[in-house]
Amino acid sequence: MIYKSFKGLKLSSLGFGTMRLPLIEGSDSIDENKVFEIFDYAIENGVNYFDTAWGYHGGNSELVVGKALKRHPRDSFYLATKFPGYDVRNFGKTEEIFEKQLEKCQVEYFDFYLIHNVCEANIEYYLDPQYKTVEYLLEQKKNGKIRHLGFSTHANFENFKRFLDRYGEYMEFCQIQLNYLDYEFQDAKAKLEYLKKLNIPVWVMEPVRGGRLARLSENELAELNTIRNEDAPAVAFRFVQAINEVVVTLSGMSDFEQVKENIKTFSENKPLNKEEFEKILVLGKKMTMAVPCTSCRYCTEYCPQGLNIPDLISLYNEQVFSGGGFIVGMRLANMDESEKPSACIGCGACQSVCPQGIKIPEIFADFVQRRK
Repeated sequence: MIYKSFKGLKLSSLGFGTMRLPLIEGSDSIDENKVFEIFDYAIENGVNYFDTAWGYHGGNSELVVGKALKRHPRDSFYLATKFPGYDVRNFGKTEEIFEKQLEKCQVEYFDFYLIHNVCEANIEYYLDPQYKTVEYLLEQKKNGKIRHLGFSTHANFENFKRFLDRYGEYMEFCQIQLNYLDYEFQDAKAKLEYLKKLNIPVWVMEPVRGGRLARLSENELAELNTIRNEDAPAVAFRFVQAINEVVVTLSGMSDFEQVKENIKTFSENKPLNKEEFEKILVLGKKMTMAVPCTSCRYCTEYCPQGLNIPDLISLYNEQVFSGGGFIVGMRLANMDESEKPSACIGCGACQSVCPQGIKIPEIFADFVQRRK
């Protein structure tokens, strides 16, 4: 197992994510025996970082993770969980939730605790002084119930920076969505550069994009093999290994074979070299570029509705690539009706000046249909 140093600790480079634990066949219930088995194997083979959260598996992940880890010495693992700010109804309940999390996980302290999913939907709540969310967690750090405090984020760069401008001096690490698609697609590169400037170490979530980078098409796989001749999931991990600022890479592992393969991959450090890194970014761009917008912004000068057309096209590309999901829904939910693709009146002024000849009104009409 590869280990990374963090404030005197030796953390396994591979972190065990628990959002997708094995289920009892034909049920939504977690198969505890299988969890015990794969946790035991992971710990025996060097994994010492386990990541759970209040909302995973309908609130049951923390319970099962607590049971599984209770069977091991407390100093043999590092446990991380998170304040569930993705649901704004939880603001004002920080103490109640935190104490319940300690109980569910059967621990007296958390090695790592994250302010969960700073994003457009909750940034104002996190920054609102009436809730004192971060302040309460900093107090628990003083009390020894949190050893290291950080945050995870799916926010755009503007709101990511707003959070760091307020609380960056207290954040010991930051967890971002990073893979060879989102390095540019979700602007992970800019976040990496900013975190490096602030000397904040990086934790990685979604290194294989929810499994998408393990399920390549024949053409995608053929191109990948010309870059690095390894299994697709391993190459996705090798991309992350090439980024020096990354300390822990989380993988949501749901079966024994996945655990064994990931541990095998992380038994040696074989990062992509510079040439491979650049080539795989080109592949990632091909995979996500349903509409080849270059963000030249000629179109925005001519839009009578004042729409941010390049940003909406980027969301459309995400919609096409992933089938929608969290990011598209979150961003659209936090836009005024006048900013959404449905506000397009189909006048074609944007299309008439687009150097790429993109049929923007048709794209936005399709976007609206796909979100129904």
